[in-house]
Amino acid sequence: MSDETANTLARGQQRGSHGRQQDEGVLVIRTIAMPADTNPAGDIFGGWLMSQMDLAAGNMAGRVSQGRGATVSVEAMQFLRPVKVGDEVTLYATLCKVGRTSMRIHIDAWARPRFSEKSEKVTDADFVFVALDENGAPRPVFEGS
Repeated sequence: MSDETANTLARGQQRGSHGRQQDEGVLVIRTIAMPADTNPAGDIFGGWLMSQMDLAAGNMAGRVSQGRGATVSVEAMQFLRPVKVGDEVTLYATLCKVGRTSMRIHIDAWARPRFSEKSEKVTDADFVFVALDENGAPRPVFEGS
């Protein structure tokens, strides 16, 4: 990966507001919350949202390390409001830190009700990934390091 690409991923990209302030981050996933993903109360199950966030962080980790990676930890997740069936869920990733074998990636999750133009932040969290070699052992994020 070039220094320019790494800097772009670390800095993030500005995105349109749709009724909210602009944040930094790269749009990684946009999906619709479906009835199969609900809890007994009829809201979208928090585990579904967390798995989408893990996919988004894994996508960013793969782009940065140019290879396979694994989730090591998820830190500081708090749900701010429920996600409803039919909401458009949008996930933004920001590369916060790169270590020798690990990456810290911040994920912001926003939901836009089906018939609205205004998105609301529903949660965020920091995901730590480790880059893996073909045998599943930790490897340097940047092969030359």
